[in-house]
Amino acid sequence: MKILVLNCGSSSVKYKLIDTANEKVMAEGGVEKIGLPDGFLKYKLADGSKAVKELGQTDHKGAVKAVLDILTDPEFGCISSYAEIDAVGHRVVHGAEKFSSSVLLTDEVIQQVKDCYDLAPLHNPANVTGIEAVEHILPGIKQVGVFDTAFHQTMPPKSFMYALPYRFYKEDGVRRYGFHGTSHRYVSARVCEILGVDITKQKIITCHIGNGGSITAVLNGKSVDTSMGLTPTEGLMMGTRVGDIDPGALTFLMKKHHMTPDDLQKIINKESGVLGISGKSDMREIEAAVKAGDEQAKLALDMYEQRITKYIGAYAAEMGGVDIIVFTGGVGENQTGVRENVCKPLGFMGVKINTEVNDACRSTETVISDADSKVKVVVVPTDEELMIARDTEAIIEGK
Repeated sequence: MKILVLNCGSSSVKYKLIDTANEKVMAEGGVEKIGLPDGFLKYKLADGSKAVKELGQTDHKGAVKAVLDILTDPEFGCISSYAEIDAVGHRVVHGAEKFSSSVLLTDEVIQQVKDCYDLAPLHNPANVTGIEAVEHILPGIKQVGVFDTAFHQTMPPKSFMYALPYRFYKEDGVRRYGFHGTSHRYVSARVCEILGVDITKQKIITCHIGNGGSITAVLNGKSVDTSMGLTPTEGLMMGTRVGDIDPGALTFLMKKHHMTPDDLQKIINKESGVLGISGKSDMREIEAAVKAGDEQAKLALDMYEQRITKYIGAYAAEMGGVDIIVFTGGVGENQTGVRENVCKPLGFMGVKINTEVNDACRSTETVISDADSKVKVVVVPTDEELMIARDTEAIIEGK
């Protein structure tokens, strides 16, 4: 099947067209700056080079139409008509407790996604807008929703509950849900294929580290704990998100500076993390600043790495050990220094990094631990779009 995979954000639509017969990416790109006068489509050509098409001000329907038009363009496209697209798979961020797996998108399911708007006000409305845009342009085509939260629905209550009055869970759904689930599911399965081991007998810690970041404990193939919570702001220190913090510090700041909830949301989502400490959010800029002697950049990097190490140690204790540690995401796949510094303190668990192999590894499937390391440490580039395409095909074909 030819599956169009869409990731619709509030101001962007990213896409990949995947042929599931050979799992080949036929086309990929995205529309940026939706709703702004300088909106544009960027896409990859057959020779691997990239091109840009100015769109001007457009909405999500216009963005999806631009994607479909470039796919069928006589010069730059890879299919002759819309009819060659068999189905569309969507990344949907929040499924709450309603969805523990990917599902065919019906009117009832879409309404349930809308019911989660208050849990993901920045993401779910954009996801639904994309679904409705496809429905408008390609009426009758089958669509599948693949939820970031679904993989984590196997967590036990002791992992997902907060120690708040129980009524807030029962009445408002306040609990840990976790995110990046499609990525954690993909890399935990893929690393076992690489190593030739049975996932149902492994203790795995997956580290999805990019501008956003989360860590998951995967026991015998199932998520049993994860660092992100009700929202993607809990857990690790991230590019601009605060991560774990004393909630009393937040109420203190709200009172002292007369902040509204929206003021606080902006600070914890967009002004904190490594940006808040160093003034920079890109890890490459941080590492360059550290080399130049920037003390705040060094502090930010030290904090960032320490928190990853701390979560790995906690999840190893929770599972009674760890067999495999996986690094993925933009930072996890490319920042060799971060991987080395995160793993150094884990020597007491038998983690040994091969520094030469690690230094040479960027965005390739590579075992970066020494042969005698008790814990295998592996870099696995994530492929959420492939997982979405696989799920979409399986659901459409009733597998």
